[in-house]
Amino acid sequence: MPTNLTDGDLLLRLEPAVEENLRRHIEEAEDWHPHDFAPWDDGKNFAFLGGEDWSAEQSHLSEVEILSATVSVLVADNLPAYHRELARALTGQGAWWKWTGRWTSEENRQSIALRDFLVLTRAVDPVALERVRMEEMTKGYDAPSLHVLDILAHFAVDESAAVLRNNNTIALGGDPVLAQILSKIAQDDALQSKFYANMVSEALGVAPDQTVRAIADRINGYSIPVVDLPGKGNSTELLADAGIYTVEQQSEKVFKPLLAEWNIFGRNDLGDEGNKARDELSAFA
Repeated sequence: MPTNLTDGDLLLRLEPAVEENLRRHIEEAEDWHPHDFAPWDDGKNFAFLGGEDWSAEQSHLSEVEILSATVSVLVADNLPAYHRELARALTGQGAWWKWTGRWTSEENRQSIALRDFLVLTRAVDPVALERVRMEEMTKGYDAPSLHVLDILAHFAVDESAAVLRNNNTIALGGDPVLAQILSKIAQDDALQSKFYANMVSEALGVAPDQTVRAIADRINGYSIPVVDLPGKGNSTELLADAGIYTVEQQSEKVFKPLLAEWNIFGRNDLGDEGNKARDELSAFA
């Protein structure tokens, strides 16, 4: 019977792959800057500085674009909670720590770009946005502490799901500047998902049963981050109603491609526990 590896063992065994994938990530990532996408000419003072406060008729985005962009900002603004979760598990000062810092900086860049756009264009009520942001930040990232393999599988799924949401919003053909911002964010998220997916692949070679167990747990229990939007309701339900992110899309465009990449249903290196976990994923075969 195979012996389960501890998180410390896994961190040590996988670190060379982290170094390689971090190097690849940086080489493939496109440098972009939030200030380039901020429509500064659209900005004007609010009443506090002698200008005019926000009113609904000032917004030019569709309700679906507002919804998608607002959820993205609020999810990204919970970055400190996500960072704590990663830093707690991916400890040390080596390649794991460098990756955590790189991922954090990329996520922060996304939040800055979206927030600047929404406030400058007056697409949303900035007071309402700030109030719900404070509420979300106070509540924090509501999830149990995860082990290393669970984190790798979770973020491979989570970043892939973010790519799908952003690409579906771009496909609406709405505001061209917002589409450019979301395109940059989707590129970031796709590379981040690739990093985590590659690390899951490496983990499958080191601890196949443990890794498939983690994949099954994270996929079967997965849901995108939920935000309660004042006066509108649950963000997940609203995104599904708008066709931006549905359960069917999640299965076909997030879960199935990742499981195929990891060759979950073609593996011959699993023991009883791994096979049991794989059976739990049979709906996605």
